[in-house]
Amino acid sequence: MKSSRLLSILLLLQNRGRMTADELAAELEVSVRTVYRDVEALHAAGVPLYGDAGHGGGYRLLAGYRTRLTGLTSGEAEALFLSGVPGPAAELGLGPALAAAELKVGAALPAPLREQAERIRSRFHLEAPGWYAQGDPVPFLEQVADAVWHSRVLQVRYRRWREPTDVDRRLEPYGLVLKAGRWYAVAGPGPRTYRVDQILELTAAEERFEPPAGFVLAEYWRRYEADFLSRLHRGEAVVRLSPAAAARLTGPAAQALAATGQPEPDGWTRATLPTESLEQAHGAFLAMGAEAEVLAPPELRELLAATVRALAAVYGRQ
Repeated sequence: MKSSRLLSILLLLQNRGRMTADELAAELEVSVRTVYRDVEALHAAGVPLYGDAGHGGGYRLLAGYRTRLTGLTSGEAEALFLSGVPGPAAELGLGPALAAAELKVGAALPAPLREQAERIRSRFHLEAPGWYAQGDPVPFLEQVADAVWHSRVLQVRYRRWREPTDVDRRLEPYGLVLKAGRWYAVAGPGPRTYRVDQILELTAAEERFEPPAGFVLAEYWRRYEADFLSRLHRGEAVVRLSPAAAARLTGPAAQALAATGQPEPDGWTRATLPTESLEQAHGAFLAMGAEAEVLAPPELRELLAATVRALAAVYGRQ
């Protein structure tokens, strides 16, 4: 729209100082002729906008003409620009809105704070997913986000891990959570948590809903994570670890090592570590090779021994 484009020209000039018509046209993805018409419109509206001819020329605003954002400290300005999440915003269909918001905030900041914020953004990049997590397609994310925003009921076909795998659900989506590159919908009744990438079909109903009184998404998610972790680590294994293996432990395993670890005369450490399942523990300790020895439970030790014997047979062939 023309009105938003005029505002963008004003904010670009406040942010960057002098800009040529070609630069403005490229930034706004319009023709140079359109920029000329927009500049004339800004003149007519009383904006003190000047054009300098010749080499190094371009449009600029009268010195001191800007909208200022007061009350921001240096640290707050830096944190504001560090908190940008262009990837998730784009997935939600909010990429252009985020870009426009950053432009407006940047234009309103006094020059020293704007320079510090730009320096922070140029030196830090936040990427949530791991190297081997490519990210699952989430075809219905924008529709779920729209339903969250407008408190609209959804009828979905959802794929879960247990039989029957494909089920129909009526959802009242209270909120969305992005965790390690994966989107989750928190929805009633319940509420319960659903992976958005597992929604196979979706229809937005005309029916509206009201979230439960006192529901706070962040508090629900903290409780959900705590419950998930408590259910995740239900088993344990008694192990001996070399110094190298002990140094590589992270998360709950490292915490358990610190709490239960007992040094032994040979320099190794005996500890009781949490496990998710026999299969998960088998893979985890097998990856440590000869740097770890499982003492208990017996079934885990026997499973590892059987795997090692099978490997020895394979690699012992001539």
